[in-house]
Amino acid sequence: MRGGTSRGPFFKSTDLPADRPTRDRVLLAVMGSPDKRQIDGLGGAHPLTSKVGIVSNSSTPGVDLDFLFAQLQPDKDTVDTTPNCGNMLAAVVPFALETGLVSPAGDTTTLRVLTLNTDMQCDITVMTPKGQVEYEGTSRIDGAPGTSAPITINFLDTAGSVAPGLLPTGNARDLIDGIAVTCIDNGMPLVIFKATDVGRTGYESVDLLNADTELKTRIERLRIACGHAMKLGDVTSKNYPKMTLIASPREGGSICTRSFIPHVCHEAIGVLAAVTVATACVLDGSVTQGVASVPPGNVKKVSVEHPTGEFSVEIEVDAANPQNVTRAALLRTARLLMRGEVMVPASVWAGKSTLSEAPQQQHLKVGKR
Repeated sequence: MRGGTSRGPFFKSTDLPADRPTRDRVLLAVMGSPDKRQIDGLGGAHPLTSKVGIVSNSSTPGVDLDFLFAQLQPDKDTVDTTPNCGNMLAAVVPFALETGLVSPAGDTTTLRVLTLNTDMQCDITVMTPKGQVEYEGTSRIDGAPGTSAPITINFLDTAGSVAPGLLPTGNARDLIDGIAVTCIDNGMPLVIFKATDVGRTGYESVDLLNADTELKTRIERLRIACGHAMKLGDVTSKNYPKMTLIASPREGGSICTRSFIPHVCHEAIGVLAAVTVATACVLDGSVTQGVASVPPGNVKKVSVEHPTGEFSVEIEVDAANPQNVTRAALLRTARLLMRGEVMVPASVWAGKSTLSEAPQQQHLKVGKR
């Protein structure tokens, strides 16, 4: 499924091995990792197309679905279930409806989803006229071609999703490794800093930044130092924190960004990274001050510019305490691309037979050969 500006296979949790080591070997085989082209699997040779969604009915009171996100890398043998992915999150409810995990509820269906990675809940609304998921529509998101039906995501509590709190260092601004940064986690751990502080404009193309070895080396050194400051430990082999260069907006938005995820420059920006950047824009004392252009009021639309367009986030702050962000909402789209079986080499199973027997009518299964 395409979820937002990401893509990857979705599975019912019962169709995957119950033990994590076998499950991870299966997912690596499914995606064709490690191989930079992922030629022997379904991966798209890019971190944004090397993602997996695992969905199940929830046993948590008041929650409809559990979602486990897995980030794989084309050229690595890692399966990271620590961070969130707001883009793939957009495809969870459509997948659950398509596979019969849940039933539609009128012309629109709203379900509460728990992201197991970070214990984060959100309400997701999908168009379901005549009891079918509607994918076609007039909503547009930058980074995905054409238009689609809208999917609304209302995040309920995203502060400190991985790091210990919204501002894990205790400050809205820190000086780390000689650079002024805001270390923040409102759905995704981010390190935000001015592009000019690393000798760049913040308006460079993705290709130029990905070819900038000197910059990437400098950013990685900063990332590792910030990881310790954010109480995340040694992040050398982790996919977070993401690194976000900022500059003044120049396309009518609130702030301009270039996001590293964490070693490749994103062609757009991740959903939860955009939420976290938007949050930083409304916090007094963050590095966005003097850079961002933010509207007044308790409910603010923050437009985050990125290399292929913009991402609008609606941020609501507490009137009594403007430093307290009470709500973040946004619009995404998704599409069912295919359904079927993916074949996994017998050697991957290491002599185990832990795959659940799946009914023949199931739309997306792991095939064992």
